[in-house]
Amino acid sequence: MSAFILALGLTLMHFLWQGLLIGGATAIVLTLLRNSRAEHRYLVGCCALLTCLGWPALDLWQRLSGDAAPASASFQGLQWATGIASEDTWFDLHTSVRGIVSLWALCAAVLALRMATGLLWIDRASRQPGNHPEQHRWEAELARMAQRFGIHRAIGLRVVDTLASPITAGWWRPVVLVPAALISGMPPDLLQALLAHEMAHIKRHDYLINLLQNVIETLLFYHPAVWWISRSIRIERELIADDVAARQLGEPRRLALALSELERLRFSHHQLAQAANGGDLVMRIQHLLRPAPQSLNWKTALAMLGVAVACVSVYAEATAADKSASSDRSAIVDFKTCAKPVWPAEALAAEHTGTVQLNFLVGANGKVKDTKVDRSSGHADLDEAARAGIAKCQFRPAIKGGKAIEKWQMMQYVWTLE
Repeated sequence: MSAFILALGLTLMHFLWQGLLIGGATAIVLTLLRNSRAEHRYLVGCCALLTCLGWPALDLWQRLSGDAAPASASFQGLQWATGIASEDTWFDLHTSVRGIVSLWALCAAVLALRMATGLLWIDRASRQPGNHPEQHRWEAELARMAQRFGIHRAIGLRVVDTLASPITAGWWRPVVLVPAALISGMPPDLLQALLAHEMAHIKRHDYLINLLQNVIETLLFYHPAVWWISRSIRIERELIADDVAARQLGEPRRLALALSELERLRFSHHQLAQAANGGDLVMRIQHLLRPAPQSLNWKTALAMLGVAVACVSVYAEATAADKSASSDRSAIVDFKTCAKPVWPAEALAAEHTGTVQLNFLVGANGKVKDTKVDRSSGHADLDEAARAGIAKCQFRPAIKGGKAIEKWQMMQYVWTLE
């Protein structure tokens, strides 16, 4: 197994406790900021989600930079396996890590394909020619609205039959997709309020942030904290866009009525683009009409306290485990004491080649106490020559808990003609 796969697998497993710690800390901060501005909670959520990406990325880089030299170390044809196994070990870390990375890659690929399919659908819908009778009227209205919002980029508008709610796609050349049912069935002043909400998303460049959220969700899909933080970001983002649109319209009630109409029709939620029906519509309507301070739920507070204690405990255990693991080590060969195994004359004359896998016991004094052939090269003389060669090597013994111990170690020797 390559050093990258091993490092990636360990990073994915370590993010289980890292994500729990980030999620717990985020929950506590958001609880304390429950009555502050939505922008502050949004910033906390974005920082937390970026930490979910940055912490394992830094962890992976450190593992690769720390493991690069040992993983590639070899001595005159001896290729040391990165794994260490004991005879009585029931858990094979390397096999498990390989399976974890394979399953993660498969699931991430499926989610990435789903995301790409959604983006392709949005791109195709935004490129459809505008042939709706009301197309030009609402394009002109959208252009006037963009000027009022201080947006100087050209914004397109497309009427889509199969869409349930207005959504915004694109950053450099944004396009607002409007359902045909809304144009024909919703009062123009309410539809204008929904379009103002979409303009707020465009002004704030929320489309890019939403794409980054989808990428992080794809990479770290297996951790509930990532989905919870991302959902919190979307809720706060919708509240912010509502506030911006309400200030521009000067009528929060009109936007609340438009959202109430969406709630009545129970429109579906779209994840890959910014939609007017995102978040909790009832909460958004209440936020627009009668914003009230949120009281602290003591049951929730006790739960948050429990989460905080659990996170601190997990962090302490993980830190202690890392320190213990860093102090432990496997047996390390002293290259000055090793010589290249002698190729048997008959095998050399017959041009025999192959790979032999050996298992050897390194004692606490650093000497090889026992060896055995796990997998033969197909030639007994080559197997014996490799075993005799490794038996002459001197090692720095394996360390566990600060003490030198006996440890079985595996290696492969490749007999090849150059």
